[in-house]
Amino acid sequence: MSWAYAGALCFSLLGMAILDFRHGLFWGAALRSKSGRVWARTAGVHFGVWAVFLLWDILGIELDVFFRGDSPYMTGINLTPHLPMEELLFLFFLVWLTINVFVGAAKLAEWRAGRGAGREAGHQPGREAGHQPGRGAGPP
Repeated sequence: MSWAYAGALCFSLLGMAILDFRHGLFWGAALRSKSGRVWARTAGVHFGVWAVFLLWDILGIELDVFFRGDSPYMTGINLTPHLPMEELLFLFFLVWLTINVFVGAAKLAEWRAGRGAGREAGHQPGREAGHQPGRGAGPP
């Protein structure tokens, strides 16, 4: 029995939490809002999608599509036949990663659009009309 995979998942979850709270992506945004409704919505989305994936796994196991392979890195603790304990951690991580990537990409696009607001194509800062580098503003 090894806890290597579970440990790696927990380490990855810690990294996800650091990124999330540092940049206010999903749970971090809920924490900053201090609103019960935002917390409920955040938890509903995360755990709702997690539950859908878990049901998908269970259905796949029942239909003999999914099965547990042998690995020396897993604990060997099965919640049901072919459903290892680590799967719960993995699905939680997968959902959080997906949401953080989506929200992070949206924030990045918003930030990039804000940087370009009010600029014309080809505009270069410091190159206003009539300005020549190395010369004063007035005529020579």
